[in-house]
Amino acid sequence: MLSEARLGDEQALQQLIPVVYQELRRLAAYYMQQERPEHTLQATELVHEAYLRLVDREAPDWRDRAHFFAVAAKVMRNLLVDHARARRRAKRRGGLTFPLDEALTLAAVESEELLAIENALGQLSTIDPRQGRIVELRYFGGLSVEEVAAVLHISGPTVKREWRMAKAWLRAQLGVAS
Repeated sequence: MLSEARLGDEQALQQLIPVVYQELRRLAAYYMQQERPEHTLQATELVHEAYLRLVDREAPDWRDRAHFFAVAAKVMRNLLVDHARARRRAKRRGGLTFPLDEALTLAAVESEELLAIENALGQLSTIDPRQGRIVELRYFGGLSVEEVAAVLHISGPTVKREWRMAKAWLRAQLGVAS
Protein backbone atom coordinates (compact mmCIF):
# COMPACT_ATOMS: atom_id res chain seq x y z
CA MET A 1 0.00 0.00 0.00
CA LEU A 2 2.83 2.40 0.85
CA SER A 3 4.47 2.00 -2.55
CA GLU A 4 1.20 2.37 -4.41
CA ALA A 5 0.19 5.44 -2.40
CA ARG A 6 3.59 6.98 -3.01
CA LEU A 7 3.02 6.54 -6.74
CA GLY A 8 -0.25 8.45 -6.45
CA ASP A 9 -2.78 5.59 -6.31
CA GLU A 10 -5.77 7.25 -4.62
CA GLN A 11 -7.40 3.91 -3.68
CA ALA A 12 -4.20 2.71 -1.98
CA LEU A 13 -4.00 6.02 -0.13
CA GLN A 14 -7.58 5.62 1.08
CA GLN A 15 -6.77 2.10 2.33
CA LEU A 16 -3.57 3.32 3.96
CA ILE A 17 -5.16 6.11 6.00
CA PRO A 18 -6.97 3.83 8.51
CA VAL A 19 -3.81 1.74 8.90
CA VAL A 20 -1.75 4.86 9.61
CA TYR A 21 -4.33 6.05 12.11
CA GLN A 22 -4.25 2.68 13.94
CA GLU A 23 -0.44 2.73 14.12
CA LEU A 24 -0.55 6.25 15.53
CA ARG A 25 -3.08 5.17 18.14
CA ARG A 26 -0.74 2.35 19.14
CA LEU A 27 2.22 4.73 19.44
CA ALA A 28 0.15 7.27 21.38
CA ALA A 29 -1.03 4.55 23.76
CA TYR A 30 2.61 3.63 24.32
CA TYR A 31 3.47 7.24 25.14
CA MET A 32 0.49 7.98 27.31
CA GLN A 33 0.75 4.84 29.44
CA GLN A 34 4.21 6.09 30.42
CA GLU A 35 3.09 9.64 31.15
CA ARG A 36 2.11 10.89 34.55
CA PRO A 37 -1.68 10.72 35.14
CA GLU A 38 -2.15 14.49 35.20
CA HIS A 39 -0.42 15.06 31.84
CA THR A 40 -2.37 17.75 30.00
CA LEU A 41 -1.93 16.30 26.51
CA GLN A 42 -4.42 13.51 25.84
CA ALA A 43 -3.63 10.49 23.66
CA THR A 44 -6.41 11.42 21.23
CA GLU A 45 -4.95 14.89 20.77
CA LEU A 46 -1.51 13.41 20.17
CA VAL A 47 -2.90 10.96 17.60
CA HIS A 48 -4.94 13.58 15.77
CA GLU A 49 -2.14 16.12 15.58
CA ALA A 50 0.41 13.51 14.48
CA TYR A 51 -2.06 12.13 11.94
CA LEU A 52 -2.64 15.57 10.48
CA ARG A 53 1.07 16.20 10.17
CA LEU A 54 1.75 12.80 8.61
CA VAL A 55 -1.02 12.75 6.03
CA ASP A 56 -1.11 16.46 5.26
CA ARG A 57 0.33 15.84 1.82
CA GLU A 58 -0.99 14.39 -1.40
CA ALA A 59 1.03 11.17 -1.31
CA PRO A 60 3.02 10.04 1.74
CA ASP A 61 6.68 9.36 0.97
CA TRP A 62 7.18 6.50 3.42
CA ARG A 63 9.40 3.83 1.91
CA ASP A 64 8.25 1.01 4.21
CA ARG A 65 6.80 0.27 7.64
CA ALA A 66 10.12 0.94 9.41
CA HIS A 67 10.43 4.31 7.69
CA PHE A 68 6.87 5.15 8.74
CA PHE A 69 7.77 4.41 12.38
CA ALA A 70 10.85 6.59 12.13
CA VAL A 71 8.84 9.50 10.70
CA ALA A 72 6.00 9.01 13.21
CA ALA A 73 8.49 8.93 16.11
CA LYS A 74 9.99 12.21 14.99
CA VAL A 75 6.55 13.81 14.58
CA MET A 76 5.42 12.67 18.02
CA ARG A 77 8.71 13.78 19.54
CA ASN A 78 8.21 17.23 18.05
CA LEU A 79 4.62 17.36 19.30
CA LEU A 80 5.63 16.41 22.85
CA VAL A 81 8.47 18.92 22.86
CA ASP A 82 6.18 21.67 21.48
CA HIS A 83 3.66 20.82 24.20
CA ALA A 84 6.39 20.96 26.84
CA ARG A 85 7.57 24.34 25.58
CA ALA A 86 4.04 25.70 25.74
CA ARG A 87 3.68 24.44 29.31
CA ARG A 88 7.03 25.95 30.23
CA ARG A 89 5.92 29.32 28.97
CA ALA A 90 2.80 29.00 31.13
CA LYS A 91 4.58 27.70 34.22
CA ARG A 92 8.25 28.21 35.03
CA ARG A 93 9.97 25.52 37.10
CA GLY A 94 13.56 24.68 37.88
CA GLY A 95 15.73 21.68 38.54
CA LEU A 96 15.92 18.27 36.93
CA THR A 97 14.54 15.58 39.19
CA PHE A 98 13.76 12.66 36.93
CA PRO A 99 15.66 9.39 36.80
CA LEU A 100 16.77 7.98 33.47
CA ASP A 101 15.84 4.38 34.08
CA GLU A 102 17.07 1.49 31.96
CA ALA A 103 14.24 1.93 29.45
CA LEU A 104 14.61 5.73 29.32
CA THR A 105 10.83 6.03 29.58
CA LEU A 106 8.82 9.24 29.56
CA ALA A 107 7.24 8.38 32.92
CA ALA A 108 6.88 11.38 35.19
CA VAL A 109 8.88 13.61 32.86
CA GLU A 110 7.90 17.24 33.34
CA SER A 111 8.02 19.93 30.67
CA GLU A 112 11.38 21.31 31.81
CA GLU A 113 12.84 17.83 31.93
CA LEU A 114 11.60 16.96 28.45
CA LEU A 115 13.13 20.16 27.11
CA ALA A 116 16.43 19.34 28.82
CA ILE A 117 16.35 15.90 27.18
CA GLU A 118 15.54 17.52 23.82
CA ASN A 119 18.49 19.94 24.16
CA ALA A 120 20.87 17.18 25.22
CA LEU A 121 19.62 14.97 22.37
CA GLY A 122 20.32 17.81 19.93
CA GLN A 123 23.89 18.02 21.22
CA LEU A 124 24.31 14.25 21.03
CA SER A 125 22.98 14.22 17.46
CA THR A 126 25.60 16.79 16.50
CA ILE A 127 28.38 14.69 18.03
CA ASP A 128 27.08 11.28 16.95
CA PRO A 129 24.08 11.36 14.59
CA ARG A 130 23.52 7.60 14.78
CA GLN A 131 23.33 7.59 18.57
CA GLY A 132 20.95 10.54 18.36
CA ARG A 133 18.68 8.59 15.99
CA ILE A 134 18.82 5.51 18.22
CA VAL A 135 17.72 7.55 21.24
CA GLU A 136 14.99 9.22 19.20
CA LEU A 137 13.64 5.91 17.91
CA ARG A 138 13.88 4.07 21.24
CA TYR A 139 12.85 6.91 23.58
CA PHE A 140 10.37 8.88 21.52
CA GLY A 141 9.33 6.17 19.08
CA GLY A 142 9.06 3.24 21.45
CA LEU A 143 10.79 0.97 18.96
CA SER A 144 12.48 -2.24 20.04
CA VAL A 145 16.17 -2.89 19.46
CA GLU A 146 15.27 -5.06 16.48
CA GLU A 147 13.02 -2.39 14.97
CA VAL A 148 15.71 0.27 15.39
CA ALA A 149 18.22 -2.06 13.76
CA ALA A 150 15.87 -2.48 10.79
CA VAL A 151 15.26 1.27 10.44
CA LEU A 152 18.97 2.13 10.63
CA HIS A 153 20.19 -0.95 8.74
CA ILE A 154 22.60 -1.97 11.52
CA SER A 155 22.84 -5.02 13.77
CA GLY A 156 20.95 -5.49 17.04
CA PRO A 157 24.18 -5.70 19.09
CA THR A 158 25.32 -2.41 17.55
CA VAL A 159 22.03 -0.79 18.56
CA LYS A 160 22.41 -2.11 22.12
CA ARG A 161 26.01 -0.87 22.39
CA GLU A 162 25.20 2.57 20.95
CA TRP A 163 22.07 2.78 23.15
CA ARG A 164 24.15 2.16 26.30
CA MET A 165 26.72 4.76 25.27
CA ALA A 166 24.04 7.31 24.39
CA LYS A 167 22.26 6.81 27.73
CA ALA A 168 25.52 7.25 29.63
CA TRP A 169 26.28 10.43 27.69
CA LEU A 170 22.78 11.80 28.31
CA ARG A 171 23.00 11.01 32.03
CA ALA A 172 26.29 12.89 32.24
CA GLN A 173 24.90 15.87 30.29
CA LEU A 174 21.75 16.04 32.37
CA GLY A 175 23.54 15.54 35.68
CA VAL A 176 21.55 12.43 36.50
CA ALA A 177 23.13 9.68 38.61
CA SER A 178 23.20 6.19 37.13
